[in-house]
Amino acid sequence: MQVLYKSTRGKGETVTASMAILKGLSEDGGLFVPTEIPKLDVPAEKLAQMTYQETAYEVMSRFLTDFTEEELKNCIASAYDEKFDTSEIAPLHEADGAYYLELFHGATIAFKDMALSILPHLMTTAAKKNAVKNEIVILTATSGDTGKAALAGFADVPGTRIIVFYPKHGVSPIQEKQMVTQKGDNTYVVGITGNFDDAQTAVKKMFNDRELAAELDGAGFQFSSANSINIGRLVPQIVYYVYAYSRLVGQGKVKAGDKINVVVPTGNFGNILAAYYAKQMGLPINKLVCASNENKVLFDFFRTGTYDRKRDFILTTSPSMDILISSNLERLIYRLTGEDAQKCAELMQSLSEGGEYTITDEMKKGLADFYGNYCSEEETKETIHNVYKNSDYVIDPHTAVAAGVYKKYLKDTDDHTVTVIASTASPYKFTRSVMDAVADKEEGKDDFALADQLSAISGVKVPKAVEEIRTAPVLHDIVVDAPDMPDTVKKVLGIH
Repeated sequence: MQVLYKSTRGKGETVTASMAILKGLSEDGGLFVPTEIPKLDVPAEKLAQMTYQETAYEVMSRFLTDFTEEELKNCIASAYDEKFDTSEIAPLHEADGAYYLELFHGATIAFKDMALSILPHLMTTAAKKNAVKNEIVILTATSGDTGKAALAGFADVPGTRIIVFYPKHGVSPIQEKQMVTQKGDNTYVVGITGNFDDAQTAVKKMFNDRELAAELDGAGFQFSSANSINIGRLVPQIVYYVYAYSRLVGQGKVKAGDKINVVVPTGNFGNILAAYYAKQMGLPINKLVCASNENKVLFDFFRTGTYDRKRDFILTTSPSMDILISSNLERLIYRLTGEDAQKCAELMQSLSEGGEYTITDEMKKGLADFYGNYCSEEETKETIHNVYKNSDYVIDPHTAVAAGVYKKYLKDTDDHTVTVIASTASPYKFTRSVMDAVADKEEGKDDFALADQLSAISGVKVPKAVEEIRTAPVLHDIVVDAPDMPDTVKKVLGIH
């Protein structure tokens, strides 16, 4: 069965998977979605015998139908190799009454590695398939983790350049150091004076700028995206939910066919959308628990049916979730409208122009798969403390938001279904917040000294990703205002 891709705001025109990956965003501003969600027709008992790489092939081959078996297997083998510090790639760790799916064993110790290790290979393969002659410029806004993972994935990949914009004062010191020390002749990192939403809005605008596209084309370049709006990011994320379920079956924690709950700390809505797609494929998921931090725009949406970004932007200890415009929610909205692209486009226009939209009661019924809640900063800190105290297990603030919301879900529903919590980053990425929660307040120590202390109390070695940047020189120091981002792009590409 061939799966094609169409835009959430389009007139029904379709493109192949490889073309959707190359474009990143549709010309009409919409996101690419599959024309249908393929069924996962491999028994769970069989999946339980498979490696991560074999599972990835079973899931991804159902979605990326214009890639040959050899092409896709090459991409998978190049992505999920010794860059990960465990052969399991995404192990499950049982702690405090749930199973933590550790998605941070890749090169940059965050879940973004799971998809961004493979995206460059998918993209360069797609470029060859479609006889693209231009150099591909990956243009990305990051709230902290995507940037470094994309930089690490695309560094020195022939035929590509990557430009990452990040909020100068909206990421953790380790996140920033990871980005600004990035090597690679084709990598550019730029801080902006605004917040993540400012960066993301400006990047989307550049994707939709016809004049800029023509200028780039004339100079031998074309844009693509490494953000979770790219379907080449989303499909690999479906894999680890299927893998987690197969591990639970393999370990006898659930019987094949038994349902599980999945809890995901959520900002841009891509990671939980991947779990939703896994459920649509036939993975036995009962509830999708959407966990927000104090920027609780999604919690309010699930509660009221109104998505309203007109609120203060709060900087929290879980910066990758400090987002008020959850781009991937558009893919869910499109499904809730019964795949009515015009209705979807109207709602998105309403968000862009008026800052909010409200879905119908009929659409609201489609949210029954989800439960939304949020954790305050105090609750997040308390959760890190409690999980460490109860299970001798250290989690980062994003994972703690999920764990804290899971406790609220249990209290609200008394639903003790076996639960997987997406653990999205290593605690070593946020040493200050974590040490603040598990030990006495350490004044005057830098983040690297705190990493050593964290290692001493947790018994977990400081990851290579942190050791490498400890003394690495800063290679990128440009900071611009959001309106100057297009000029900055032209400047770094040498277009005048």
